[in-house]
Amino acid sequence: MMLTLVIVASLAIGIGANSAIFSVVDALLLRPLPYPEPDRLAAVWLHSPAIGILRDWPSPGQYVDIQNENHSFERMALAQSRAFILTGREQPERIDGVRTQSSLLEMLGAKPLLGRLLLPEEDKPGKADVAVLSEPVWRRLFNSDPGIVGRRL
Repeated sequence: MMLTLVIVASLAIGIGANSAIFSVVDALLLRPLPYPEPDRLAAVWLHSPAIGILRDWPSPGQYVDIQNENHSFERMALAQSRAFILTGREQPERIDGVRTQSSLLEMLGAKPLLGRLLLPEEDKPGKADVAVLSEPVWRRLFNSDPGIVGRRL
């Protein structure tokens, strides 16, 4: 009886681990990225091992240099991950986001459920910031309120 339990438990652990590993491999390696032409997307990183930087995003100035010297990429966009503080609600809330140019969302095939995406003229310095909310943020923080479109955050 005890031997049977040990065998069943071993099989259950083995099958569960195998299933979990396959799910990760399937999601990360086997399925195509959910973007149009994912094989044509590339991320550009800076590599400065002499000063201990193995992978870093280009600064805006470096990005402009790369863009001006570009002979390989059809379109480019600068994107920086960062935290934002959302105010105008009962409690300010820290949310993770990306500060980017309008062309990134177009390259990734983004389609708005409501409102619009970023416009090229909003990429210029001095223009007011525009937020594009993800669906989970819209649902969680604004209870899927369609009236959020055009509101100041």
